[in-house]
Parts: sequence; structure tokens; C-alpha cells
Amino acid sequence: MKRAAIFFSLLFAGTMTLARTKSKTSFPDAAELNQLAARFAQTPLRVDIKALSSGDKQALPKLIEAARLLNVVFMKQYWSGDLALYKKLKTEKTPLGQARLRYFWINKGPWSNLEANRAFMPGVPAQKPQGANFYPEDMTKADFESWVKTLPKDQQEQATGFFTVIRRNTAGKLTMVPYSEEYKGELTRAAALLREAAGLTDNATLKDFLTKRAAAFESNDYYDSDMAWMDLDAPLDITIGPYETYNDELFGYKAAFEAYINLRDEAESQKLAVFAAHLQEIENNLPEDSKYRNPRLGAAAPIRVVNEIIATGDGAHGVQTAAYNLPNDDRVVQQKGSKRVMLRNVQEAKFKSVLQPISEHMIAADERKDVAFEPFFTHILAHELMHGLGPHQITINGRETNPRLELKESYSAIEETKADITGLWALGYMMDHAQEMKLEGVLKSDMAARRQLYTTFLASAFRTLRFGTAEAHGKGMALQFNYLVDKGGFVPNPNGTYSVNFDKIGSAVTNLTHELLTIEATGDYARAKDMLTRLGVIRPAVQQRLSAMRDIPVDIAPQFVTADELVPDTFAPKIADK
Repeated sequence: MKRAAIFFSLLFAGTMTLARTKSKTSFPDAAELNQLAARFAQTPLRVDIKALSSGDKQALPKLIEAARLLNVVFMKQYWSGDLALYKKLKTEKTPLGQARLRYFWINKGPWSNLEANRAFMPGVPAQKPQGANFYPEDMTKADFESWVKTLPKDQQEQATGFFTVIRRNTAGKLTMVPYSEEYKGELTRAAALLREAAGLTDNATLKDFLTKRAAAFESNDYYDSDMAWMDLDAPLDITIGPYETYNDELFGYKAAFEAYINLRDEAESQKLAVFAAHLQEIENNLPEDSKYRNPRLGAAAPIRVVNEIIATGDGAHGVQTAAYNLPNDDRVVQQKGSKRVMLRNVQEAKFKSVLQPISEHMIAADERKDVAFEPFFTHILAHELMHGLGPHQITINGRETNPRLELKESYSAIEETKADITGLWALGYMMDHAQEMKLEGVLKSDMAARRQLYTTFLASAFRTLRFGTAEAHGKGMALQFNYLVDKGGFVPNPNGTYSVNFDKIGSAVTNLTHELLTIEATGDYARAKDMLTRLGVIRPAVQQRLSAMRDIPVDIAPQFVTADELVPDTFAPKIADK
């Protein structure tokens, strides 16, 4: 799970906020929009592909073309009027029109992710529809839940599943349409490109995945291709299809299309693979009631360290994905585990452009030396690993279910919080047991390393808090930060900076990990809602400090140089210089 498509609160948007407009009907002018866009640091991503085989070099342009088709599909999913508005904006030549186009492309829509999805231009809904374009805009949650109860069990699973949209028929009644029908034009073309790429690559596992994913685009059955993706072992590391459900803010059911075309870093992947070998031990020692632990995890989780060549669709709007953990199909996770993909060049860019400057503002002066890239990178890995641990299949009053269904719209925030804090707990556990787990060559365990781990996490917390609380990652970080402050693990200083209390941080992390794992294991919707309501907020003292960082970028805006050199992008806007 990612990010990555993160929607943000208007409180800490950076240089400008839509809240500063003169009235409810006024919108940012060209200068203000360009300032809004400047919060995303322009970052060229160039990847050396010289070592690829001849077959993979021929396949790569086909994969880039297929990936770019998912920009269209995603925009169709995001809002019913998205593509028409984008087409209109591309004809605008005025400074205001160009500024709107630039910011639209960053957000992939007319709502500012950094202001809780509020509109930054006229003629559109004031807020992004909660159900995006997965459901009729006039449909309520009660409408959907009442309708689902009337369906046979197999149709209920499809209606609440990842790969259908909900529409109204000619009689105005709710009905479902499979993705393969709703997006048939783009998916048919993408499938053809994937088959062409499969015919060119000389890697058997890539050929198998691309062939099966092409079939899935046409059949709407993604199981076989998800299984093949778990077996993918190739220099070109490809993720393409419908995955994350963050844009479905009604229920968190519907998956958005995205693609990542990456080049594998074999040396770094091998270095980190040792972590996956210890997942069962970590699961066996999670701070939760032992009856909730899984005694038989799926196969060892593959870890891939890659450099991103291009990201599209849900992977390329708003804040950029730093890593992801997929697939989300629990059947696949139970059999094969899940794969963690670490986007190293993206993470390096974020650390340099965002995290280091933030630490100068928010971390006590004598502790800033402990903010380092490796613990930042390693915690992101641990976060992704922890998505695969903890409760997945649970029983509530004799009924087989899962946390996603029980926690409903609260699930994404709780799960992201769980992955974050459990990842921090797991790294502490591995440091404590580094010698017997034979991790000395991968994970340092001395006090200096522990200082770096917790101080870098603290600095990174402020990076995420700047996203606001409108979506899973920002709200989840607010919950963690406030809990750890209340328990004395993080300490505010008189000058507004923060420090780590190393006498209390360990127990605070353990207690929060226990609480979140228990919520998921018991499917406790009320407790999840209560925790998010009480703690998933940005408190005034922190707000004041974050507001002072308006000159620091919030995130990066990748420029996919290598991809554009191989296949010029005719869909992306051509925007005049500001």
C-alpha cells in the first residue's frame, strides 16, 4: 500500500492555501497557482538502462506506452468530468489557463490534494466527490448498503470488490459494471501493448506476468496475474493494474489504476532480502494477544529495490509513492505473501528536497546530525513489510471476514498507522536481536543507530504531517505523533523544536502497536473511529510550526526524462515557462 495518492488538509499546504481566497466564489490567480505548484519540487528522474538485454530494451517503450494509457483510465475513475476539463484546459494559452493546467496535471484533477481536495478553479464541485467516479455522485452510503443486502452472496462480493464500478440503470436502480467493460477501450489497447512487450522480452517471468496481466485487463479476473507478479524476477520490474483504494473515500472498496515501470537494483535488493527471512519471527513476537498471530505466514516476501523510470495513474498524482506493498488480494497474500517495492531514486529525492530542510526547522539542533537517509529508507521498507503482517483474515461472532470490510472507511488510516508504528517497533525488535538474527551486516544496533532511527522517524513525521489529515497517511501520522507526544516519547522544546525521549519512546511504540493490532484483529469499528477522531488531528502548536515552513517543498514532481526520451508523451500537457 502506498502513499502515495495522498490528499491533504488545507492547514499546512505550504506557500499558499485556497483558504486565503477572498470569498467562497473566488479562486487563485495565475501567480498564486504557480506558488501552489512550486510546493512540488521539479525533479528529473534519469535511469541508466544500458545494462538491459536487447529484448528488454525493445520491450520497454511498449511498457511505457501501456503505462501512459492508465493516466486516462485513472482520470476517468477520478471524476466523470475530468478528461473533458483537461482537454479544455490544454487549449488555454493565457497565463491563468496555463497555471491551471500545470496544477491540474500535478493533481490529475481540479481539486488541490494539498487542501483537502478543495477546488482551485470554477465550474467543478467544490470538493472531490467522496466516491470519486466509482459510484453515482447522488448515491449515499445507505443507498449502497441497502442495495448490496438484496444481492446474492457472489454478487455482494463483486459489488464490494476491487474491480467493479457502480452505476444506475435506465430505471435509476443501482447496478455494477466490471472494469473490463467500463474502461474497455483503454484496457484493450494496453493489453495489446503488454502482449507485444511479452513477445520482445527474453525474461520468462516478465513474459508470463505481462501475458497474464493482458488477459486480466480483458477478463476482469486478476488472480492469476497477481500470482505471476509475485513470481516476477526481472531487471524490468513492472507493476501495472488496479490496486489501491484510497480514492474511494466512501468505503475504500474500489481500486484505482496505476503503473510503475522500474529498473531493479540487484545489489540493494539482495542486501535487504535478509529482512524477509525473519518475518515469521516478527509475527510470532508482535505485541498482541497470541491468539491473533498468524503461525503460518505466506511465502517469504520478496523485496525489490528499484529506480523508477515512470509512474502513471494513481501512482502519479499529488504526493509521490516512495514504496508499495502489493497485491491487495488476500488470497494471494495468504499463498505467496506480498511484495515490497522500494523506489530508491524517489526516496533519495524526497530526503534531499524535503526531509533535510524540515529537520533544520523541527529537530533540536544537537540532534539534527542523527537525521540520515539509511534509517529513512529502512523504515519505509519496514512499513511495507508490516502491511503483510498482523490480522488479515479474522472471525467476528463466527463470521469469516477481514479488517478492511469491518473498519470500512476507517481501514485505510488505521492500516497505514499500523504499518508505520509496527515498522518502527519491528526495527527496534531486530536491533535487539541483531546478533541471533544475523543482521549485523544489514542493520546496525548500537545506540548511535537507535538515535538515528527514532530521530529520523520524528523528522519524517513532520514531513507527513504537512500533508494534513484529509487522507490515510496524514491522518495516521497525526494519530501516531499525538500518541507518542502524550506518552512522552516525543518531547516539545521551548523553541518549538522536538526531541526524542529515549527512556520512553520504546514502550510508547510498543503500546500503540498493540492497540492498533487489536483494533484490526477484532474488527472494532467504533474504537477505530474514536481513535482517529481524538488523535488524528494536527494540534495548534504543531500547526504554527508547520505553517512557518512554507518555503520548503512539500514533495517532488518527477520529470520522467528517460521515459520521455524513449517515447515522447503526447498526452501530458505542454506548458509554457512561468
